Amino acid sequence: MFKLRGHHLFCLLGFRGMGYSQEYVENMTRLHQTLRENPKMNIQLIKGPDQLCEKYPNSGEYHCQDEHIYKRDAAILGKLGLQVGQILSWEDIESLIEKHVVPSDIQVVCESCSWRSYGVCEQGIRDILEGKGLRVVK
Repeated sequence: MFKLRGHHLFCLLGFRGMGYSQEYVENMTRLHQTLRENPKMNIQLIKGPDQLCEKYPNSGEYHCQDEHIYKRDAAILGKLGLQVGQILSWEDIESLIEKHVVPSDIQVVCESCSWRSYGVCEQGIRDILEGKGLRVVK
């Protein structure tokens, strides 16, 4: 089982092999690939730093504890009708995304995210809405 914070549910949709450091990318790729290959894998929703934050580089400000990140977590969980502490499968999360999310939601809930300008998260949501699941990361 993976332990993830709210906004990382959307980050996984947009992940294309880019990240803050090589170690972070390798960790995210492992988690992403596991969920892609085994969508029945359970996720426990947690508040605060999670298994992806563990590999965030120690190169200055640790943004995983910033107030705006906590607000983004809460906004995404709220959008999906989820709460901290819940355990559900990745395929259940994808189903909730299909029911409650449209690509333009990224512009609102992820407004301050530095990765938003790449457009990959909107595409990730389109992929889920089209039943494609998570993309292959090369």
